[in-house]
Amino acid sequence: MIKTVCFNKRENCLELIDQTALPVRETIVKCYSETDVAEAIKTMVVRGSTAIGITAGYGIYLGLQKATEQNFKSTLNNVCDLIAGVRPTSVNLFCTIHRVKEAVSSCTSAKEAVERALSEADKIFEEDLAMCRAIGVFGQEVMEDGTAWLTHCNAGALATSGYGTALGIFRTAKEAGKNVKIFVNETRPLLQGARLTAWELQKEGFDVTVIADNTAGSLIREGKINGVVVGADCVTSKGFVVNKVGTYPLAVLCKYNGIPFYVAVPATAFDMSLKYDDEIVIEQSDSKEMCFFNGVQVIPEGVNVYNPAFDITPPELITGIITDKGIIEPIYGENIPVVLGLEKED
Repeated sequence: MIKTVCFNKRENCLELIDQTALPVRETIVKCYSETDVAEAIKTMVVRGSTAIGITAGYGIYLGLQKATEQNFKSTLNNVCDLIAGVRPTSVNLFCTIHRVKEAVSSCTSAKEAVERALSEADKIFEEDLAMCRAIGVFGQEVMEDGTAWLTHCNAGALATSGYGTALGIFRTAKEAGKNVKIFVNETRPLLQGARLTAWELQKEGFDVTVIADNTAGSLIREGKINGVVVGADCVTSKGFVVNKVGTYPLAVLCKYNGIPFYVAVPATAFDMSLKYDDEIVIEQSDSKEMCFFNGVQVIPEGVNVYNPAFDITPPELITGIITDKGIIEPIYGENIPVVLGLEKED
């Protein structure tokens, strides 16, 4: 299994595959403090909502090690605030922060708080691995042998504990003996599809083809793609999906051409406090991501750049949401909380 996030207990540090260096170099970044972790998330050494959440858990543990008996609770708050500020749209990150805070809240000493934080971070890692495998089991049922599917950005081992959500479905389908062809959008402007998804799929022997983002429509119209499956950073209680920018137009293409569009996420990616798209804040990425390509300036200096990190796909465009609890299909009313095992809406 690809070890995207790995806690090295011998060196007491968090090891991350540097995703900014892929696919040319496979290098490991070692984080020894909460500031190292925050920087790794900010600079996209680690990316993907789930992987960010796991990383945050170990970051809180690392930050607590400098705490004293007198200030460990205030240190906890400061560390959590630092990490929370680097990726405001990641539901998993905030779930992790809440969980670790809850786990540490009853501690009476700094030593106990540190031990409890590490234990909780380990649990979050193991739970995510189990959730990804469950998503794969449910999701592979929608994939027939010999079909071709398209995915966008990276919702694989590199975005999770090491198995993947959307790509985890391909892995489980392969384990079930199904041959599935996979098309991968390059995913401008940082090329997560071309650099990351293609790298891990090729590494495991999949039939994978990278296409330019603007090629998807033609392939779908020509009948060369049977369905699309993507991951997500956040899903609201009404089924609005926040994912890498470029996801929404894929959903529109699928709807128009009559092929399925699935979203694969763990239950932890749902933010039940949000309902509709107008409640979601979409962060803007650095304009340099678009202005430069491989260090070469490709947009004239002084030209305005609009570079949102995510877009929002409404539920009416989504065939189903594949979770570790089952497939939510169709997506409306109380269907989401019912599948997730939550209380029904009033």
